[in-house]
Amino acid sequence: MVETLFEDIFRVDQLDPDGKKFDKVNRVEARSDQFDMYMQLDVNTDIYPMHVGEKFMMVLATTLNLDGTPDSGFFSPGGRKSLADKFEYVMHGKLYRISEEGSGNNVKADIYVSFGGLLMLLRGDPSIAAKFELDQRLFILMRKVDKA
Repeated sequence: MVETLFEDIFRVDQLDPDGKKFDKVNRVEARSDQFDMYMQLDVNTDIYPMHVGEKFMMVLATTLNLDGTPDSGFFSPGGRKSLADKFEYVMHGKLYRISEEGSGNNVKADIYVSFGGLLMLLRGDPSIAAKFELDQRLFILMRKVDKA
């Protein structure tokens, strides 16, 4: 079974908080339910439109192989089942920065990942950031869930 580094359900709070920068990309600002993580994520809206108030599940994993074996780095289409089969939107990227800010009980860790130029910032509990490594290759997997 594949082990994920992080998964939670997020609610879209805002789109393009700093104004629209690109025609086919929205910067999604969202907060998670379980871990109270804050996220900014660039999403290709031609492929995966998102709207304020929507909820989606987001998973970060190092491999798409269901048996947990490391990813080869090559896309091989075919009949093989993968973790991506359970999701609507998948990107592959590289973690390029981890930092902490604040002091005492207010320390927050920031994780920065680039998915081919589409960026993600994940901010929250430093214990979650401890699972990640600089220059780590990651998959982000998303699917919308009911608003409930």
